Amino acid sequence: MKPSLVISSVFFAGLAMAADVPPVEVQIAGAVLAAPAELREGATVIGYNPHGDQVKIREGKNEMVCLASDPAKTAFNVACYHCDLEPFMARGRELTAQKVPNAKRTEIRFKEIEEGKLTMPREPRTLYVLTGTSFDPATGKVEGSYLRWVIYVPFATPQSTGLSTKASDGAPWLMGAGTAGAHIMINPPKNK
Repeated sequence: MKPSLVISSVFFAGLAMAADVPPVEVQIAGAVLAAPAELREGATVIGYNPHGDQVKIREGKNEMVCLASDPAKTAFNVACYHCDLEPFMARGRELTAQKVPNAKRTEIRFKEIEEGKLTMPREPRTLYVLTGTSFDPATGKVEGSYLRWVIYVPFATPQSTGLSTKASDGAPWLMGAGTAGAHIMINPPKNK
């Protein structure tokens, strides 16, 4: 293959990727929908630049950090969380970019917390996750929307919380009990 053909292919692939990244305003409008209404306006938003890289697209004025939906994926998936979780979340994004598998990412982050290299709050912090099949920026509506909550309670156990470690339809349950990433899952029943 000629070098000019390789360069052209890479250049055009980059242009195609850039064309799929929504405008910053659209990314922000969708990302903040996961947060409680009163926290949306002041949230920091991490979205995507024209090259498809994750970057901060809005500086916030409150404790919320929101992630825009990945333009490389067809489903709508946004999340907002307390800023004290950002070191943990940022490290996860970094490991994802390095193509580290999910279980290994968790193992690495927990080890780094144990070693004091990565901070994790000791008090509860909340993550909101909103998913759907699509987002209409003109109306601000998410088709097939589903909102769930995750409350990080590092090192919590069934004994310290009174929660089961078994998933339940609608009832809170404890996932990752006893670990730095222990969290309470609250998954409301899905509309049928």
